[in-house]
Amino acid sequence: MQLEVGKIYEGKVTGITRFGAFVELEKGTTGMVHISEVANTFVNEIKDHIQEGETVKVKVLSLGDDGKISLSIKKALPRPERPQRNNFRGGDNDRGGSRSGGRQGGRRSSYSERPEPIDFAKNPPPVYDVRTTSGDADFEDMMAKFKATSEERFSDLKHVMDNKRRGASRRR
Repeated sequence: MQLEVGKIYEGKVTGITRFGAFVELEKGTTGMVHISEVANTFVNEIKDHIQEGETVKVKVLSLGDDGKISLSIKKALPRPERPQRNNFRGGDNDRGGSRSGGRQGGRRSSYSERPEPIDFAKNPPPVYDVRTTSGDADFEDMMAKFKATSEERFSDLKHVMDNKRRGASRRR
């Protein structure tokens, strides 16, 4: 049997290492599935996803001139549905109010209209950890969420620093 790149075959897992698994496609023809190609989620331990002796479907990624066969289990599976993205660009931020931070016409009506400081003990910023995020989220979705919250936190920080500078210049 002649293997073709892009085709899906069935094979038996003959060996598992910490970096991948070896799959025998036919007698004498063995390819390797890298750990990154085992599942659509983060794989810390391959043995949590496949076992030696198990029959799996694999897609041939490449056939090397040196006889190496690169395989993928996750690309042989049906593609998972991507969750619908949120529109992070809105007129109002998550904390409510206008984007101008309560300012009207670019100026404050009085010095006492300081924005409330953010209490991170009550409202901590989100923590993005690969091990705790949903297995359905792909990299682009996680990056979009991280970027949106980072930009919001940076904007809040810049706003507070601008207020401190303005307050210091008024006291002189």
